[in-house]
Amino acid sequence: METSNRAPATGTRRSRLLAAVAATALAAPLALPSAAQAQDDTIVIARDMDLNSLDPSRAWCDTCQIYLTAAYDQLVRVGPDNKSLVPRLAASWEVSEDGLSYTFRLDPAATFSDGSPVEAKDVKFSLERLKNLKAGASFMVEGISSIETPDAKTVVVKLSAPDPEFLGKVSSPYGAIMNADVVSEHGGSAAADADSADQAEGWLLENSAGSGAFVLESYRPDDELRLAANPNYWREAPDAATIVMRESQDAVAQMQMLQSGGADIAMQVDPDTAEIAAAQGVTTELVPSYNFLYVALSPGAAGLEVPLSPKVREAIGLAIDYEGVLEFTTGGAADLIAAPVPNGFPGTDDLPMPKQDVEKARALLEEEGVGGGFSMVAAYPEMNIYGVDLTTMMQKIQQDLTKVNIELDLQPVTFAVWRDRVGGEHIPMTAVFFAPDYYGSGQYANYFSMVPGSPWYARAGGEEAEGLLNTRSQELMEQVRTAAPEEAPALYREMALEMIRDRVIIPLVNPKLVLAYRDNVEGVRYAVCCNLPLEELSKN
Repeated sequence: METSNRAPATGTRRSRLLAAVAATALAAPLALPSAAQAQDDTIVIARDMDLNSLDPSRAWCDTCQIYLTAAYDQLVRVGPDNKSLVPRLAASWEVSEDGLSYTFRLDPAATFSDGSPVEAKDVKFSLERLKNLKAGASFMVEGISSIETPDAKTVVVKLSAPDPEFLGKVSSPYGAIMNADVVSEHGGSAAADADSADQAEGWLLENSAGSGAFVLESYRPDDELRLAANPNYWREAPDAATIVMRESQDAVAQMQMLQSGGADIAMQVDPDTAEIAAAQGVTTELVPSYNFLYVALSPGAAGLEVPLSPKVREAIGLAIDYEGVLEFTTGGAADLIAAPVPNGFPGTDDLPMPKQDVEKARALLEEEGVGGGFSMVAAYPEMNIYGVDLTTMMQKIQQDLTKVNIELDLQPVTFAVWRDRVGGEHIPMTAVFFAPDYYGSGQYANYFSMVPGSPWYARAGGEEAEGLLNTRSQELMEQVRTAAPEEAPALYREMALEMIRDRVIIPLVNPKLVLAYRDNVEGVRYAVCCNLPLEELSKN
């Protein structure tokens, strides 16, 4: 991998990959396939894991989504069509006419992994803990004003204001329902002071407390996450007895594991590697996804050489060769994305796609008096995500910005360090990724808009930087709360346009996903709920 102070490697990306794959292929005979191959009832997944927690109320990451939908259930879940909602713990639900009350009737068959029934008190505890811990996905349920439990199988959730995407939010992996008695016994709290009183995270790093198809067997950070089939699972039992997610940061290494039988599924193989390293016994599919990668700017970051004014931010966006980024990172197996809302989500039809305009970028920088150039720190997680290497992507951005006399100091860091920096002193420029938590555009407005309460408003230094607050976005978010379903897409489109005008989030790549797995594995599919539904996997 290139170090941060070097220019992108010469030669084509494909030729570099070919050399890497050839090198690993030469090493392959040194391994003993019989020792590497997973057992028949065990499915091994090679993945660059970004886990920040295994606590459902604190977790916030792509791998978290996979884990939380395997070990826990939600009230409802996104169906196989990746759009509609289907029953899960809730056998049925009703919404009041004013949109302020949701009544869920729990499936009487639902049980936790210890055999105890899933009851209304567990739902109340889980949603209140998620809200009151003020971490991870807490913002998704901040609109809950109260939760009533008229009987053991009925839950009434009341909102402070209408939220047309509330069902989508509780369908997300972070709407995981926990065994309240067990978590409370190990220090868990759902009280208003849970953010200081709760002590359950340590226990939840070693144990699960859900009703999902699997239970947590063991977790070694940066090494392995091991799940075992839930012996008391209340739905159809999974075929796999054990699921192992094994840390592997490199696409070529993941493909090597597939070829040798050391892994059954590889989750972050890029299209070039898949094509070059195709092997007998390995299936690769290229499928569309709702995932995307983006660059973000922070006008409120400490130590800026020049202010990141609206014109400077616009110039940075105009300097980027978007088509070149697609080719450089994915070999063209990706789509452009106009706004930080996935293509195909409500309100994204006919949005203006970004285009490079170096001359206009230079003119804008001259207008701001910084045409002579400046330097800027660009720190980002050192990861391979959705088959895209973030360092490779940022080296291309670094190269593009030199055309307008902007020098990037690339600083790849661990995901944990990145989290601390982006939420602390902020980072002038960063690169990161986003996968949907459910099918709905509101989550993107809530996450990326320049409004109080948005994570990226805070990360961009919204409280410190002047002029970041977008009052039009605030108005639109209020309007969509009470809009008729047929009116919502137009409002979401306006929100997307406002996010484009903010010029804080610059979407780059909507990559197609490579599903790479051994021929004897079935049930591999892309799912908006969780990337990969583990309970559907089987191995012949």
